[in-house]
Amino acid sequence: MSAAVAATFGDSVRAEWAKLVGVRSTAWSLLAAVVLGVGFAVPFGLAGAQDFLGGTPEERAAFDPTAVGLRAHLFVQLAVAVLGVLVVTSEYATGTIRVSLAAVPRRPRLLAAKAVVVGGLALLAGGLVLLASFLVVQAVLDGAAPRAALDQPDVLRAVLGGGLYLALVALGAVAVGVLVRATAGAVTVMLCATLLVPAFTPILPRSLAVLVGTFWPTLAGNKIMTVVVDPRVLDPWTGLAVMAAWVVALMAAALVVLQRRDA
Repeated sequence: MSAAVAATFGDSVRAEWAKLVGVRSTAWSLLAAVVLGVGFAVPFGLAGAQDFLGGTPEERAAFDPTAVGLRAHLFVQLAVAVLGVLVVTSEYATGTIRVSLAAVPRRPRLLAAKAVVVGGLALLAGGLVLLASFLVVQAVLDGAAPRAALDQPDVLRAVLGGGLYLALVALGAVAVGVLVRATAGAVTVMLCATLLVPAFTPILPRSLAVLVGTFWPTLAGNKIMTVVVDPRVLDPWTGLAVMAAWVVALMAAALVVLQRRDA
């Protein structure tokens, strides 16, 4: 008899990919990303043109057509967050997490495989949606306001950075899914992190608003999608690094919980 061959990390990644593409929630999440990301491109472009035409000279000078073109990340991030959550919580809901842990008893490897698959899909699919939205918005802005092109300084960095931002959101959602285990609770946490906290930051006391606005993960990370940089906030790469640090901390906490809790 031949000796059994130990499963490799590549085997774990392929298994996670098979599980991801084998459920309907993945297709629905990606469809939502496309519909929301591209569907809102025209309204975002029209709103951006209106803001430019009605703005003061200072506001016109600070107008960032690239950032306007990537505003769709506000909705696309929700789709990838739900995808990241469901990769974990659906297994807990159905009990298949026990099968996964039996197949991959090394829990760090299992979590890493999920992170690679979800992060990679969010990077590629989310990045393509943002690129499509960017191109549509620039077409809408043409003739009414300044428009951006991919060959202009820092524009390609901002567009590609949007994909990196979405990948980090997806990874954070995987970690939250492990920590919370329940789909509704984990999605609520991600909704608060990506939309509610940023929305309510301006009404906080000034000192707290500055602190949250600078270091909250999504508010720091989305600076990578800007070309006209506000000197009062973090520069694009520093902001993305702050967000990445938050995600690493969440993943570390998720790994501790995954190793200590029973399935």
